[in-house]
Amino acid sequence: MFSIKSLLKILSFVTLVFFSHLSIAANIDMNADSNDVALHGYDTVAYFTQSKAVKGSDKYTATFKNAIYQFSNEVNRELFRGNPAKYAPQFGGFCGMGVAMKKKLDVDPNAFTVVDNKLYMNLNLAVRKMWSEDIPGNIKTANKNWIVLKTTSVE
Repeated sequence: MFSIKSLLKILSFVTLVFFSHLSIAANIDMNADSNDVALHGYDTVAYFTQSKAVKGSDKYTATFKNAIYQFSNEVNRELFRGNPAKYAPQFGGFCGMGVAMKKKLDVDPNAFTVVDNKLYMNLNLAVRKMWSEDIPGNIKTANKNWIVLKTTSVE
């Protein structure tokens, strides 16, 4: 038989393994490079405030869902820190059209669309053109697909 002390140790170990797995699963829903930098280092706030892709700097950074976002200035970094969910790209920064097609694809920082104050990224400008042909339909399909895809590793 197991002693109470042994059972508690086993339970603690199982709990640790379980929650470690959950934290790993929570991180696969973000598109980041091998250094955990999101959006290839582009300033996510600038898409909203300047309507263009602006390269960020490692001088101004903030973390959201274990991804590191870089900003072109301190003001943008503070805006992001105040409401990261508002400025973070949809679908963890993966290509919106890809998600609509049940795929996790990387993005070109210049291929973006802001719709209803939400940032959607695309693989490239040609894919953004396809995305633009039916934005509401593509968003609806991608939102449905993302429920399953966000917990699926990148192939």
